[in-house]
Amino acid sequence: MEPIKGILLESCLLFIEMSPYLLFGFLIAGILNLLIPSQRISRHFAGSNLRAVLKSTVLGIPLPLCSCGVIPVATHLRKQGASKGSVLSFLIATPTSGVDSILATYSLMGLLFTAFRVVVSFFSGILAGVLTNFLTVEEKPEKEYGIADNCPFCDVVVPHTHSLSEKIKKVGHYAFVDLIADIGVWILIGVGIGGMIGYLVPVHIFERYLSNPLIAYPLMFVLGIPIYICATGSIPIAASLMLKGMTPGAALVFLIVGPATNTTTITVVGKLLGKKVLIIYLLTIIICAFVFGIILDQIVYSSGKDTALITGVRRLLPDAVKVSTGVVLLGLIIFAIIPRRKKEKIITEGLVFRVPEINCEHCKVTLEKALKQIDGVKEVNVNIKRKEVIVVGELKKEKIISAINKAGYNVQDT
Repeated sequence: MEPIKGILLESCLLFIEMSPYLLFGFLIAGILNLLIPSQRISRHFAGSNLRAVLKSTVLGIPLPLCSCGVIPVATHLRKQGASKGSVLSFLIATPTSGVDSILATYSLMGLLFTAFRVVVSFFSGILAGVLTNFLTVEEKPEKEYGIADNCPFCDVVVPHTHSLSEKIKKVGHYAFVDLIADIGVWILIGVGIGGMIGYLVPVHIFERYLSNPLIAYPLMFVLGIPIYICATGSIPIAASLMLKGMTPGAALVFLIVGPATNTTTITVVGKLLGKKVLIIYLLTIIICAFVFGIILDQIVYSSGKDTALITGVRRLLPDAVKVSTGVVLLGLIIFAIIPRRKKEKIITEGLVFRVPEINCEHCKVTLEKALKQIDGVKEVNVNIKRKEVIVVGELKKEKIISAINKAGYNVQDT
């Protein structure tokens, strides 16, 4: 029982350190979702020029979308007429940052590390977008308007307004229900892995092997590129590895490469933007993470390995605030996850569509929203675990497949 207690204690310490900043980050994310709904930003992404790339990067950095949730948004932007360069910039900048993960990084890893994370997201997004516009021929897709003109609250096209109380409710639901349901499990997984690293892994192993950039950097690339891990859930893992002796630069590599790439995103980028853009995407992320990782290591080493530069702001808030916000956040995660499983409907009729890109609650909400707008649809059920969409209604399956594709997903089988 002693190892279990030790792991739980280490995990709890990581969790409560992040909780105040995560809750505040979720609130800011809810406000940003109100002010900058993702379906309304496509107008800023048109044109193969630096201005469009810059806008897509700047707008993407604060948005709290993971590497899974950003795929349908990027697909929709492309179909709305956004250039390849601006879409690629958005695909890189968005999952590697987010206002919630920026604040969480600050809580565990300090201002210097947080600044580097934002700078890498910005620079890699700009570089990838510029290279894409310069090296590829732009073939603008046919614009598909309609969804972008809908109200971001209720999807009604007719002009209308919403009261302040409705807007506050929308902000709260997105911040503390939808967003937490999307990444809450990954936060728990991240602090759990961080707790195991903190308690079980001897310090001398990391000091001997992962303090060497020639070993640590390639290892973080190998671990980070194929796996799915969100920008926030990766923070406690990276913080624990760094505290055990891994170089800060290698931790930065993991925090950039892990959220920005995974097998699903790589497949979608290749299919949506082309193989040449896929190569630009991967090389830009790898090179930028490597270069800025080396710069970060040099700054830390030149300071005499001053740990104050990379250990976060653990003493800023009273313990009572950390513990209370930790309890609140844990309760919100449980509330956001369990009710959805209990309310899962069992449908015994209808058309079943296999959609392999379904990975999270954001995917579920996006597909349900898109399909329920179709005339003739009576009921929609999206099963994340089985990666299936079941649609009940009197309509042709081609129409449903078209709606799924427009939402940013591909149908593998029917």
